[in-house]
Amino acid sequence: QVQLVESGGGLVQPGESLTLSCAASGATVDYYGIAWFRQVPGKERERVGCISSPEGNTDYVDSVKGRFTISRDNAKKTVYLEMNSLKPEDTAVYYCAAPEIIAPFCWEELTEYKYWGQGTQVTVSS
Repeated sequence: QVQLVESGGGLVQPGESLTLSCAASGATVDYYGIAWFRQVPGKERERVGCISSPEGNTDYVDSVKGRFTISRDNAKKTVYLEMNSLKPEDTAVYYCAAPEIIAPFCWEELTEYKYWGQGTQVTVSS
């Protein structure tokens, strides 16, 4: 069983930065690739990016490449989403997620992710 808790959301102005944290617990959480998703009302949940384990390889959706960075601190069992140059279209509830099946890569499909945090709201507005 894996438990995930996000934190760090808030209201920022366009161009500013924000870092989200995903604190994980569970016996083998270090071996999970952790993904970040986001969702706005009325739209499907979008996969923002992911960090694999143990290599720490990352991938991102095109709309955030060069602006967002995912990292992990296995000693703290925490995954981070650093968001720079934020835009109003980044406004969403952000979730971190872990898959049901442990693999040395990141799963693409939302349906592969079984464990979810409660989400944290990010609002980018002037």
